[in-house]
Amino acid sequence: MTEAPVLGMGLGMPSRLRRLGPRVGLAAALVLLFAALSLARPNFLTVANLINLVRQISINGILAVGVTFVLLTGGVDLSLGSLVALTGVAAASFAHPGQFPVIVPVAIGILAGAACGVLNGVVVTRGRVAPFIATLGMMTAARGLALLISEGKPVSNLRGSFTVIGSGQVWGVPVPVLVLCLVALAASVVLRKFRMGRYLYAVGGNQSAARASGVRVNRVKMFAYTLCGALAGLAGVVLAARITTGQPNAGAGYELDAIAAAVIGGTSLSGGTGGAGGTVLGALLMGVINNGLDLLNVPSYYQQIVKGVIIVGAVWMDRSRQNK
Repeated sequence: MTEAPVLGMGLGMPSRLRRLGPRVGLAAALVLLFAALSLARPNFLTVANLINLVRQISINGILAVGVTFVLLTGGVDLSLGSLVALTGVAAASFAHPGQFPVIVPVAIGILAGAACGVLNGVVVTRGRVAPFIATLGMMTAARGLALLISEGKPVSNLRGSFTVIGSGQVWGVPVPVLVLCLVALAASVVLRKFRMGRYLYAVGGNQSAARASGVRVNRVKMFAYTLCGALAGLAGVVLAARITTGQPNAGAGYELDAIAAAVIGGTSLSGGTGGAGGTVLGALLMGVINNGLDLLNVPSYYQQIVKGVIIVGAVWMDRSRQNK
């Protein structure tokens, strides 16, 4: 476990260097990618494109930070994309003009995601169902529920105070980016400064040893899945506000992008290693690649191939790190 001290144990300088290694590599890759794209397409470094870029990565970044908590325990969550659709529809249903204060649809979206996360956690911990199967079932059920609530149609006619969450700016910074920054900062504080953060690393590093040390493993896993669901709900709210509709077909494939961003950022699929900072860098790298491919006019089907290669490469890198 390389991201933070576990159960009071300190980190030596070699451990710190190993922890920072993936982030340094990611930062270098981003610099090179920025340089290459700015030479290939002068409009890449324009303010308008950069604002569009960071706005695009905010959704994936929020999801990736959430799934990082689950991955740290050695689990996985494949329901994120469907939860984005379900929570977006749920929030949009209460965001019509003159209906409720804007806090109501936001809270409903987040709470709906948290509730789904609780169900995932219960099935994994109490039902002893493999996380892959449990969240795969939630992925299907949540998508169906989104279609049922919306009757298969987008939920539109949203109030301006709600849509500003996805399209507004504060001092020139897009609101979704501010939301991502706050989420990443809070996640980093929890993982580094709180006991629950240390327990997450302990459970993912060695579940049996953590249980023998007095860690309530099931409670830790419940926390991870609930928080992941809540952040998926927040991402669903931001997306619905950005596209000004609650779209029941939204979020397809988002779970793979989020997991890939976390793994690229240094979070291990085996658990016990990773952090919010690396995850955000991973999401930024994927966003820059997608934006660059769009500017280079690469057809969408080629972009899907590139994304598939990135996902496989991320898992390959994770396995290589584990072997070392």
